[in-house]
Amino acid sequence: MSAAKPRLHHDVQSLYTDHHGWLDGWLRKRLGNSFDAADLAQDTFIRVLTRDVVEVIREPRAYLTTIAQGLIANQYRHRQIEQAYLDALARIPEQHAPSPEVRAVMLETLMEIDRLLDGLDMDVRKAFLWSQLDDLGHAEIAERLNISISTVKRHIAKALTRCCFAE
Repeated sequence: MSAAKPRLHHDVQSLYTDHHGWLDGWLRKRLGNSFDAADLAQDTFIRVLTRDVVEVIREPRAYLTTIAQGLIANQYRHRQIEQAYLDALARIPEQHAPSPEVRAVMLETLMEIDRLLDGLDMDVRKAFLWSQLDDLGHAEIAERLNISISTVKRHIAKALTRCCFAE
């Protein structure tokens, strides 16, 4: 273990001791739910602890708030994806509905796709998802997005590269 690791663990322990209660309260106010607040507070400190780069934290509450806000956004987006998936499942006749295991795998896969596409321009995401999920052709995607077919191809290639070569 490098010399920086014990120091990092000590710094995170101090950060946790000094600011966990405050962060939990801040999250409860934002979320209106103590269970989600507790989970996201823990996730925030896990993010701090698992960072590769040891940073000097000058403004601990601002630092923790920034991480927590990203986690809130992720949670909100994941819940939207889950609800859309559940809505789609509700339209399937019961005899054709997937098993609970398949549902769980599908939901996990959707979350991973979302994670991989995160950060791409919305048009890139739309082009990729329409081509892969809705089986739309390049011309139809180009028309919907009001862009050229060659741009659609570049968008899809960019998204595929992100998905195939992600760490």
